Amino acid sequence: MEPARPLSKQGGDTWFFITADYAFGHALQRDTTAVVEANGGKVIGAANVPVNTADFSSFLLQAQSSKAKVVGLANAGGDTTNSIKQAAEFGIVAGGQKLAGLLVFISNIHALGLDIAQGLTFTETFYWDMNDGTRAFSKRFSDRMKNHAEPTMVQAGDYASTLDYLKNAGSDGGQSP
Repeated sequence: MEPARPLSKQGGDTWFFITADYAFGHALQRDTTAVVEANGGKVIGAANVPVNTADFSSFLLQAQSSKAKVVGLANAGGDTTNSIKQAAEFGIVAGGQKLAGLLVFISNIHALGLDIAQGLTFTETFYWDMNDGTRAFSKRFSDRMKNHAEPTMVQAGDYASTLDYLKNAGSDGGQSP
């Protein structure tokens, strides 16, 4: 939902959502809608899409014809990467609409390639090359990985949570809350 705030400030005041038709997708749309509306924007349409959809063409054409300034992808995993690939094929960004990924990892961008992900707006809570601390952690992480990949925000978050738990486990006798 975080891409909504900066996109709203950049003139993205009308949105169309392509939403995974399950609780998480609907929650992404609901929470992002709240941010869009709080920033003076409005949602002018949405398409609920079954999980593991291979063909997003009809949903992308709905988004394109809506003339919404932003197409929000309220989905995850393979559905997100497929919808981004197909949005590039339909020229969503080239046609002037912005594409907002509500759950995208930097590893998705590497897999898609910059030519396909060009113009996609997304946010991450962790980026491996942000500062000396993230670079040091990422080097330790990637040295242990067979593919030497940098950590995603989920992996960095899991590490930080586990480290915090282990540091504080003795403070309450190791008892669970």
